[in-house]
Amino acid sequence: MTTTHPFDPHPGAPLPDAPVLDAPFLDDDKLHDACGVFGIYGDADAAAHTVLGLHALQHRGQEAAGLVAYDGKQFNAHRELGLVGDIFSHERIMNRLVGHAAIGHVRYATAGETALRNVQPLFADLQFGGFSLAHNGNLTNALALRRQLVERGSLFQSTSDTEVIVHLMATSEFHSVVDRMTDALRQIEGAYSLVALTDSCVFGVRDPLGVRPLVVGRLGKAHIVTSETCALDIIGAELVREVEAGEMVVLDDSGVHSLRPFPPTPQRFCIFEYIYFARPDSFMEGSSVYERRKRIGVELAHESGVEADVVIPVPDSGVPAAIGYAEAAGIPFELGIIRNHYVGRTFIEPAQRIRNLGVRLKHNANRASLAGKRVILVDDSIVRGTTSIKIVEMVRAAGATEVHMRIAAPPTAHSCFYGINTPDLSELLASRMDVPAMTKHIGANSLAFVSMDGLYRAMGESGRNPESPQFCDACFTGDYPTQLTDRDGDDEATQLSLLAELA
Repeated sequence: MTTTHPFDPHPGAPLPDAPVLDAPFLDDDKLHDACGVFGIYGDADAAAHTVLGLHALQHRGQEAAGLVAYDGKQFNAHRELGLVGDIFSHERIMNRLVGHAAIGHVRYATAGETALRNVQPLFADLQFGGFSLAHNGNLTNALALRRQLVERGSLFQSTSDTEVIVHLMATSEFHSVVDRMTDALRQIEGAYSLVALTDSCVFGVRDPLGVRPLVVGRLGKAHIVTSETCALDIIGAELVREVEAGEMVVLDDSGVHSLRPFPPTPQRFCIFEYIYFARPDSFMEGSSVYERRKRIGVELAHESGVEADVVIPVPDSGVPAAIGYAEAAGIPFELGIIRNHYVGRTFIEPAQRIRNLGVRLKHNANRASLAGKRVILVDDSIVRGTTSIKIVEMVRAAGATEVHMRIAAPPTAHSCFYGINTPDLSELLASRMDVPAMTKHIGANSLAFVSMDGLYRAMGESGRNPESPQFCDACFTGDYPTQLTDRDGDDEATQLSLLAELA
């Protein structure tokens, strides 16, 4: 195909064909985070380091990736559907992504369709110059703001909620880019960690509650903002600190500057980052994600221990919790399910007879560890339950005499509006079944989830404070920390009309 961009220095140049993305994902029984972001300023190899950072963040979004660099004269960009390694492996593409500053993005769609026009970073020529923006999270009043902006004459080029921020900046009556961004951010609701690029700086911003992660790093004289510390590790950068909730950091020629556009608010960091989204080798809030996942397993063992011969993780995300469970319970840990790492997300199943074997494309039972054993299966969560059914069946077929399922999260019974692609409530198993019914549904001998207090203890708290929860746990409790204007603000007919605009 041929792809052009209004800011492409070589318009009309043929680019590699994008992979097909309309096949069903093989891991669609997991929750998916919206995306990961990376920004760097003051680096001669800004684009190359951004690509490496996006490689490390690939787990946060596998549908699309993009990068915008600034070389002192123009903005150079490339955006495409697919994986980072496929998109940025072509020398011709990398040769034109020159600049001393760059931002990048990996995407999993939560607001807006999977289409090239929604791939970030977004770009616009505003009154003060070029402006590029990438966003991790989700805005809960984007539809309402979009309608207002359209009525005032704004022309939207995407169906992404992120573009609302660009238009709010474009229509702001303030002059400086910092004031325009502050003006825009004070009008939006929801969760966001943003990176933005102008001709003079890179921005990093977290929402007032700090729902989504963002950290500051340093590589020589260059400064970095990114979603996770693993993106710093891959390029040999050092972690400086986290961007605090409600903080705006500005990276420019004179270093890192901190601004506070919002009044202080109690933080509500997304607890699902610790359970599943973040890479286990990342650090968040000063703690190892891996160690916290192990501690969840310890809590599970204390709360719902059962006699068994072996503890088996559902790979890969169930591994740390299973290690913690096995250590606390004194039961051997084994790899009873082997994952095939070479099955792509865009695999197209060739025939109906193979579709029913889909789970075996990714997982296969290790019969030597399972036959004749009472097995405890540890997984990070249950969403629809379809994968759990197949995994339990597979383990039984391999000769397990009992299968006990243990889940390193409370039941996921509510939708997320903050950047997690949550199925409809009717598809969430925990929204329509209690634990005994779920146990029967997946075919296990027993099923247990970590309690909310147990989950909070694993995070180093004494338990969950219902009056002032320390984390955002709305997908478990239904306790949403912000207004949900788009969900609650209008009558059903108006909401359907607004949603149709984004279809």
